[in-house]
Amino acid sequence: MEIDRFHVIDEISPLRAVILGRADSPGPVPEPEECYDPKSLENVLKGTYPREEDMVREMESFREVLEKYGVRVFRPKLLENTNQIFARDVGFVIENKFIRSNILPARECEVNAVLEIARSIDPDNIIIPPEEVHIEGGDVMPWYDYIFVGTYRRPDYPQIITARTNAAAVEWLQQIFPHKKVVAFDLKKSNTNAYENALHLDCVFQPVGHGKAIVHREGFLVPEQYAFLRHLFGAENLFHITREEMYDMTANVFSVSPEVVVSDRHFRRLNTWLRQQGLTVEEIGYREIAKQEGLLRCSTLPLYRD
Repeated sequence: MEIDRFHVIDEISPLRAVILGRADSPGPVPEPEECYDPKSLENVLKGTYPREEDMVREMESFREVLEKYGVRVFRPKLLENTNQIFARDVGFVIENKFIRSNILPARECEVNAVLEIARSIDPDNIIIPPEEVHIEGGDVMPWYDYIFVGTYRRPDYPQIITARTNAAAVEWLQQIFPHKKVVAFDLKKSNTNAYENALHLDCVFQPVGHGKAIVHREGFLVPEQYAFLRHLFGAENLFHITREEMYDMTANVFSVSPEVVVSDRHFRRLNTWLRQQGLTVEEIGYREIAKQEGLLRCSTLPLYRD
């Protein structure tokens, strides 16, 4: 499929074009002080950090599923010795706008490899946030009239490396999309404990299928914000994941359409529920990439959904 513009208004409409990250030449195993999240740190310290060949194999299986459903798959330009798996971090699309993320300074080089693709599609609809706006794509979910945003707004924000989207980002998105309702969700954060860290909104919440959603209630710092989702989707339509399932990244599946979800075969309880809702579940192995506290949604940057 050839595309000459961006179009994304939700998380589930039929996907036509996507940027999928890449796992070749990710560089050496990081030193503990170089880790950006507690799960990567945990695996570095245990000596179980994923190998390049295993991550490449997992991402290729994901690519094959996407192409099976007719999705055009773009890949970022290769940067030697750079981890480029998590394309979602570096940008996102809302309506016909591509928004470049303001991410951790050490990862700035990843942005240009993705921007190259965006500029080749529609250079006039690329938006770059001001410097004070910290934002990553994993925290941003367009949902029809809403934009859901994961954030962290407590005073210790500067000390929390896992806090990637700030209050200024919430306000900025509302200015950019005044016709949308921007809803913020304050997420639980930890620099050291992956069981207590919601790195992004898509680690604790994600819509799937027709009116269903996956949610980790304890990942929200403000009970009323979880209650908003419960009311919006309906309690009977929510699949609640446990602390251990959140650690495994169970919320971080990826919808190819309202009828098809790509999931990790490790998620047996979730996959059973998805099938009970009438969805087709494409199961792949993604356990090695999960060791870096990211999974399927994190690896993708949708450019066009019908």
